[in-house]
Amino acid sequence: MNWTDERVEKLKRLWAEGLSASQIAAQLGGVSRNAVIGKVHRLNLPGRAKAGGSSSAARPAKRATQTQRPTTFQARPAANATTRTVARASGATLLKEEVEVDAFHEVEVSRPLNVVVPISRRLALTELTERTCKWPIGDPMKDDFHFCGCEINDASPYCTYHAKLAYQPVSDRRKAAR
Repeated sequence: MNWTDERVEKLKRLWAEGLSASQIAAQLGGVSRNAVIGKVHRLNLPGRAKAGGSSSAARPAKRATQTQRPTTFQARPAANATTRTVARASGATLLKEEVEVDAFHEVEVSRPLNVVVPISRRLALTELTERTCKWPIGDPMKDDFHFCGCEINDASPYCTYHAKLAYQPVSDRRKAAR
């Protein structure tokens, strides 16, 4: 199929009107949707308006809903909300829309008061045995790095406290991920 000047002009006009590549191919006749897309790219035609108006005017900007988690921290929203231009894909077209973004800062951490943390025996790697807790504490690159070293049960490499941290039931992990 040859792209005549008239067909190229019709392609440009239909593209600017916001028709899809399939619709343009149907109106031109004798070309496929992929041929239309290829010609649009070779002509370096700009992104086009959607048929029926702009996307930001037709639909309100999405706002992230803040869900209250049963976790131990809570972020407080900043006093001001800002508007950002965000690019998102809609099929093969990249659209820009303005989205209102709430700025967050300052995280408050509240720890449960009923947790008893065992006193670590502060063992080095060479001092560990099969009956001592192998929970690492601190930064391995620092001199004060050590292992818990408390007594363990037969089923785990960790003491009771650290085993509860390491092995959480699936339902608890799913709740924390929400």
